[in-house]
Amino acid sequence: MAQITCENLILGYDGKEILRNLNFTVNAGDYLCIVGENGSGKTTLMKALLGLHTPMQGEITFGDGLKRNEIGYLPQQTLVQRDFPASVEEIVLSGCQGRCGLRPFYNKAEKRLAAENIDKMGLKGFEKRCYRELSGGQQQRVLLARALCATQKLLLLDEPVSGLDPHVTTEMYALINHLNKMDGITVMMISHDMEAALRYATHILHIGKRMFYGTRDEFLRSEVGKYFTLMYGGDKA
Repeated sequence: MAQITCENLILGYDGKEILRNLNFTVNAGDYLCIVGENGSGKTTLMKALLGLHTPMQGEITFGDGLKRNEIGYLPQQTLVQRDFPASVEEIVLSGCQGRCGLRPFYNKAEKRLAAENIDKMGLKGFEKRCYRELSGGQQQRVLLARALCATQKLLLLDEPVSGLDPHVTTEMYALINHLNKMDGITVMMISHDMEAALRYATHILHIGKRMFYGTRDEFLRSEVGKYFTLMYGGDKA
Protein backbone atom coordinates (compact mmCIF):
# COMPACT_ATOMS: atom_id res chain seq x y z
CA MET A 1 0.00 0.00 0.00
CA ALA A 2 1.25 3.48 -0.87
CA GLN A 3 2.55 5.44 2.10
CA ILE A 4 3.64 8.49 0.08
CA THR A 5 2.50 9.62 -3.36
CA CYS A 6 3.98 12.69 -5.07
CA GLU A 7 2.15 13.99 -8.13
CA ASN A 8 3.39 16.71 -10.50
CA LEU A 9 5.53 18.16 -7.73
CA ILE A 10 7.42 21.41 -8.36
CA LEU A 11 9.88 22.58 -5.71
CA GLY A 12 11.88 25.76 -5.50
CA TYR A 13 12.72 28.91 -3.57
CA ASP A 14 11.82 32.58 -4.11
CA GLY A 15 9.84 31.75 -7.23
CA LYS A 16 12.73 29.85 -8.86
CA GLU A 17 12.16 26.20 -9.70
CA ILE A 18 14.83 23.66 -8.79
CA LEU A 19 12.78 20.50 -9.30
CA ARG A 20 9.89 20.03 -11.73
CA ASN A 21 7.26 17.42 -12.58
CA LEU A 22 8.27 14.91 -9.93
CA ASN A 23 6.04 11.83 -9.74
CA PHE A 24 6.68 8.78 -7.59
CA THR A 25 5.10 6.44 -5.06
CA VAL A 26 6.62 4.85 -1.98
CA ASN A 27 4.95 1.65 -0.81
CA ALA A 28 5.17 0.03 2.60
CA GLY A 29 8.43 -1.92 2.89
CA ASP A 30 10.23 -0.15 0.04
CA TYR A 31 13.87 0.88 0.31
CA LEU A 32 14.11 3.94 -1.92
CA CYS A 33 17.44 5.61 -2.61
CA ILE A 34 17.32 9.20 -3.85
CA VAL A 35 20.29 10.06 -6.05
CA GLY A 36 21.30 12.95 -8.26
CA GLU A 37 23.82 15.70 -8.73
CA ASN A 38 24.56 18.24 -5.99
CA GLY A 39 21.95 20.98 -5.90
CA SER A 40 19.33 18.92 -7.73
CA GLY A 41 16.81 19.23 -4.90
CA LYS A 42 17.19 16.01 -2.89
CA THR A 43 17.21 17.60 0.57
CA THR A 44 14.51 20.07 -0.48
CA LEU A 45 12.32 17.10 -1.39
CA MET A 46 12.79 15.59 2.07
CA LYS A 47 11.92 18.92 3.69
CA ALA A 48 8.74 19.05 1.59
CA LEU A 49 7.77 15.56 2.76
CA LEU A 50 8.27 16.68 6.36
CA GLY A 51 6.22 19.85 5.87
CA LEU A 52 9.26 22.08 6.31
CA HIS A 53 9.10 23.35 2.73
CA THR A 54 5.98 24.25 0.75
CA PRO A 55 5.83 22.94 -2.84
CA MET A 56 5.30 25.53 -5.53
CA GLN A 57 2.89 23.15 -7.24
CA GLY A 58 1.71 19.55 -7.08
CA GLU A 59 0.50 17.30 -4.30
CA ILE A 60 2.01 15.07 -1.59
CA THR A 61 -0.43 12.45 -0.31
CA PHE A 62 0.04 10.16 2.70
CA GLY A 63 -1.60 6.74 2.93
CA ASP A 64 -1.50 3.45 4.85
CA GLY A 65 -2.37 5.35 8.03
CA LEU A 66 0.89 7.32 7.90
CA LYS A 67 0.84 10.83 9.36
CA ARG A 68 3.49 13.45 8.68
CA ASN A 69 4.43 13.69 12.37
CA GLU A 70 5.00 9.91 12.43
CA ILE A 71 7.94 10.03 10.01
CA GLY A 72 11.37 9.40 11.50
CA TYR A 73 14.00 11.81 10.16
CA LEU A 74 17.79 11.65 10.32
CA PRO A 75 19.19 14.88 8.81
CA GLN A 76 22.74 15.69 7.83
CA GLN A 77 24.66 16.81 10.91
CA THR A 78 26.34 20.18 11.24
CA LEU A 79 29.45 20.81 13.31
CA VAL A 80 27.31 22.60 15.90
CA GLN A 81 24.98 19.63 16.22
CA ARG A 82 27.88 17.23 16.71
CA ASP A 83 28.89 19.27 19.77
CA PHE A 84 25.42 19.22 21.34
CA PRO A 85 25.75 19.01 25.18
CA ALA A 86 22.95 16.55 26.00
CA SER A 87 22.90 12.92 27.10
CA VAL A 88 22.19 10.03 24.77
CA GLU A 89 18.97 9.31 26.65
CA GLU A 90 17.76 12.91 26.36
CA ILE A 91 18.37 13.03 22.61
CA VAL A 92 16.70 9.68 21.91
CA LEU A 93 13.72 10.58 24.10
CA SER A 94 13.24 13.80 22.12
CA GLY A 95 12.14 11.62 19.22
CA CYS A 96 8.95 10.95 21.20
CA GLN A 97 7.87 14.61 21.18
CA GLY A 98 5.36 14.00 18.43
CA ARG A 99 3.63 11.46 20.69
CA CYS A 100 3.33 13.82 23.67
CA GLY A 101 0.87 16.32 22.23
CA LEU A 102 0.42 19.07 24.84
CA ARG A 103 1.80 16.88 27.62
CA PRO A 104 5.05 18.49 28.95
CA PHE A 105 6.67 15.21 30.04
CA TYR A 106 7.48 11.73 28.74
CA ASN A 107 5.40 8.85 30.06
CA LYS A 108 6.54 5.34 30.94
CA ALA A 109 5.71 3.93 27.50
CA GLU A 110 7.81 6.60 25.76
CA LYS A 111 10.73 6.06 28.13
CA ARG A 112 10.47 2.32 27.49
CA LEU A 113 10.42 2.90 23.72
CA ALA A 114 13.55 5.08 23.96
CA ALA A 115 15.31 2.40 26.01
CA GLU A 116 14.36 -0.27 23.46
CA ASN A 117 15.72 1.78 20.57
CA ILE A 118 18.92 2.60 22.44
CA ASP A 119 19.41 -1.13 22.94
CA LYS A 120 18.49 -1.89 19.31
CA MET A 121 21.23 0.49 18.14
CA GLY A 122 23.83 -1.22 20.36
CA LEU A 123 24.08 1.73 22.76
CA LYS A 124 22.97 0.11 26.02
CA GLY A 125 25.16 1.53 28.81
CA PHE A 126 25.60 4.84 26.96
CA GLU A 127 22.37 6.41 28.22
CA LYS A 128 24.06 8.98 30.48
CA ARG A 129 27.01 9.66 28.19
CA CYS A 130 27.26 13.12 26.69
CA TYR A 131 26.45 13.08 22.98
CA ARG A 132 29.41 15.28 22.01
CA GLU A 133 31.83 12.79 23.59
CA LEU A 134 30.78 10.00 21.24
CA SER A 135 32.39 8.94 17.96
CA GLY A 136 30.78 9.88 14.66
CA GLY A 137 29.35 6.41 14.21
CA GLN A 138 27.93 6.34 17.73
CA GLN A 139 26.34 9.75 17.19
CA GLN A 140 24.63 8.54 14.03
CA ARG A 141 23.24 5.51 15.88
CA VAL A 142 21.91 7.85 18.59
CA LEU A 143 20.15 9.92 15.92
CA LEU A 144 18.79 6.78 14.28
CA ALA A 145 17.43 5.61 17.65
CA ARG A 146 15.83 9.05 18.01
CA ALA A 147 14.23 8.74 14.56
CA LEU A 148 12.87 5.30 15.46
CA CYS A 149 11.09 6.81 18.48
CA ALA A 150 9.06 8.89 16.02
CA THR A 151 7.99 6.09 13.71
CA GLN A 152 7.21 2.44 13.20
CA LYS A 153 6.57 2.94 9.50
CA LEU A 154 8.93 5.22 7.58
CA LEU A 155 12.44 6.67 7.93
CA LEU A 156 13.86 9.60 5.95
CA LEU A 157 17.67 9.50 5.98
CA ASP A 158 19.78 12.31 4.54
CA GLU A 159 23.31 11.02 3.85
CA PRO A 160 23.39 8.87 7.02
CA VAL A 161 26.99 7.70 6.49
CA SER A 162 28.53 11.08 5.60
CA GLY A 163 31.94 11.47 7.25
CA LEU A 164 32.06 7.93 8.63
CA ASP A 165 35.00 5.58 8.07
CA PRO A 166 34.49 2.50 5.85
CA HIS A 167 34.01 0.03 8.72
CA VAL A 168 31.43 2.19 10.52
CA THR A 169 29.74 2.93 7.18
CA THR A 170 29.28 -0.81 6.59
CA GLU A 171 27.80 -1.22 10.08
CA MET A 172 25.40 1.68 9.53
CA TYR A 173 24.17 0.29 6.22
CA ALA A 174 23.65 -3.11 7.87
CA LEU A 175 21.55 -1.51 10.64
CA ILE A 176 19.39 0.35 8.12
CA ASN A 177 18.97 -2.78 5.98
CA HIS A 178 17.92 -4.78 9.06
CA LEU A 179 15.30 -2.18 9.97
CA ASN A 180 13.91 -2.41 6.44
CA LYS A 181 14.04 -6.17 5.87
CA MET A 182 13.42 -7.51 9.38
CA ASP A 183 11.33 -4.77 11.02
CA GLY A 184 9.42 -3.80 7.87
CA ILE A 185 10.22 -0.09 8.12
CA THR A 186 10.10 1.78 4.82
CA VAL A 187 13.36 3.61 4.07
CA MET A 188 13.89 6.72 1.94
CA MET A 189 17.58 7.58 1.83
CA ILE A 190 19.52 10.32 0.07
CA SER A 191 22.88 8.92 -0.95
CA HIS A 192 25.91 9.76 -3.06
CA ASP A 193 27.15 6.19 -2.52
CA MET A 194 26.00 4.60 -5.77
CA GLU A 195 27.43 1.19 -4.91
CA ALA A 196 25.43 1.04 -1.67
CA ALA A 197 22.32 2.37 -3.37
CA LEU A 198 22.42 -0.42 -5.93
CA ARG A 199 23.19 -3.04 -3.29
CA TYR A 200 20.40 -2.24 -0.84
CA ALA A 201 17.65 -0.29 -2.62
CA THR A 202 14.51 -1.83 -4.03
CA HIS A 203 13.79 1.42 -5.91
CA ILE A 204 15.81 4.36 -7.22
CA LEU A 205 14.67 7.96 -7.61
CA HIS A 206 17.09 10.01 -9.70
CA ILE A 207 16.35 13.73 -9.74
CA GLY A 208 17.94 16.53 -11.72
CA LYS A 209 18.05 17.33 -15.41
CA ARG A 210 17.44 13.64 -16.07
CA MET A 211 14.56 12.17 -14.05
CA PHE A 212 13.93 8.53 -13.24
CA TYR A 213 11.82 6.52 -10.84
CA GLY A 214 11.61 2.74 -10.82
CA THR A 215 13.05 -0.47 -9.46
CA ARG A 216 16.77 -1.04 -9.08
CA ASP A 217 16.83 -3.31 -12.15
CA GLU A 218 14.84 -0.83 -14.22
CA PHE A 219 17.31 1.89 -13.23
CA LEU A 220 20.28 -0.21 -14.36
CA ARG A 221 18.63 -0.76 -17.75
CA SER A 222 17.71 2.90 -18.21
CA GLU A 223 19.84 5.46 -20.03
CA VAL A 224 20.07 7.68 -16.95
CA GLY A 225 21.06 4.67 -14.85
CA LYS A 226 23.79 3.61 -17.26
CA TYR A 227 25.15 7.15 -17.38
CA PHE A 228 25.00 7.74 -13.64
CA THR A 229 26.65 4.44 -12.68
CA LEU A 230 29.38 5.08 -15.26
CA MET A 231 30.05 8.54 -13.86
CA TYR A 232 29.75 7.81 -10.14
CA GLY A 233 30.45 4.11 -9.82
CA GLY A 234 28.41 1.23 -8.49
CA ASP A 235 28.24 -2.54 -8.51
CA LYS A 236 26.04 -3.54 -11.42
CA ALA A 237 25.91 -7.20 -10.45
